[in-house]
Order: sequence, then C-alpha cells, then structure tokens
Amino acid sequence: MLCALWSPKGGSGTTTVAAACALAAARGAGARLADLAGDQAAMLGMAADPPTGLADWLAAGPDAPTEALDRLGVDAAPRLTLLPRGSSEGPPASAAAGAALGVALRDSSVPTLADLGTASSPAARAVLEVSDVGLMVVRGCYLTLRRAVAAPGLAATHGILLVDEAGRSLGAREVADVLGRPVLARFPVRSAVARAIDAGVIASRLPDPLARPARDVLRAIGVDVENAPGR
Repeated sequence: MLCALWSPKGGSGTTTVAAACALAAARGAGARLADLAGDQAAMLGMAADPPTGLADWLAAGPDAPTEALDRLGVDAAPRLTLLPRGSSEGPPASAAAGAALGVALRDSSVPTLADLGTASSPAARAVLEVSDVGLMVVRGCYLTLRRAVAAPGLAATHGILLVDEAGRSLGAREVADVLGRPVLARFPVRSAVARAIDAGVIASRLPDPLARPARDVLRAIGVDVENAPGR
C-alpha cells in the first residue's frame, strides 16, 4: 500500500504527521517512509541528510530500475526504512517519472507512506494520483482551506488529517464541509510534540499526542497496527 500525504500550504505540519504515521506503522509490521519534501532525515534525528535519494532516482526518468529504490533506503527507526529525498539539483522530474515512482512504491511487503510536502511538482502530483490513499494535512486556517479547494490534488484526496490548534474558529466539521472529505484524525498541537521534534528524539520516543491519532489514521486506511506497543 502507498499512502501519500500532502498539504496545499507549507507550514501545515505534513512532515510531522507523515513521520508519526510512518513510525506508528513501523511499530506494527514495519513501514517505509518516502520523502519527496526533504525534511524527514532531520525530523527523525539523523545527523546529516543522505546525499542520494528519490530525487536522484527521479532524475533517471521513468525507466529507472525499481530495485534501485531498495539501495536508497536507510534505517531511521526500528522496522522503519527512510527513502530520503537526496540532493539532486537537476531540472524538475517529469510526471511520468513520478507515476513510475508511485507504482514502484506501491509494490512493497510493508506499507509505504510518502511525504509530498505541498505536492507542487509534476512528479509529486503524479505520486499522489497513483497512490492507494491520498491524505491532505491541514490546519483550521481560512487561507489553507482557500488553497485546498482550488488545489488539483484535492481530486486524489480521500481524507483529511487536521492539525488541531486551540483557538481556531474552523474545526473538524467545518473543514470536512468545505473540502467534502472526512476528517480521519485530529493531531493536537502540544508543547510536548515541539520539544520532542526540537530534541531530535521523535523516532525513539513518539509523543502520545502524535501516536494516538497516527494509529487512528492507519486503522482508517486499513493498515494493521494491532501489534503496535502502547495501543
């Protein structure tokens, strides 16, 4: 299974939510996290960004060998393999290359979660379109929802993951009504989450405010988390 996470606006929390869902899936039967946005290595506490990754695979075009993806993987946490973005600075990859990547990512014995960031490139949009499940990460923010309604990726989105901030006037019901998609989980903004991210320990100590909604998301999309500790 390939689950693609994206947001129509930067700063919505896609990196954090994708990492949490991947870590929760890994604590079950294992998982892969495909990073097309570029921040997951830092999020997971790695000292440096791996120099080679998905950007390099995409640069090779739609005929790049599928088995090469396995060689790009690095261990990020117990039973979690990170497919990093890499450092290729070539021209934007084509939609055809992105579609080929998406198909290759679907073919795995463990769930693959893809962090697409804002899905602004042709390749990232193609990965979203061929994914089994597309999930949009949003805050209850008028500007974010305004962009989301007009975003091409909405058509390939099956559900919403709401980063829930205190004091927002737009809640889960309003977000679901505006976007026409169900809110599958709410990720509360908590100081404990920010401290874990800043300390680089999220991979070893996933905070409960992230772990609980992440497991709810995985159950909603059919990923087995019954073996995850602390459920």
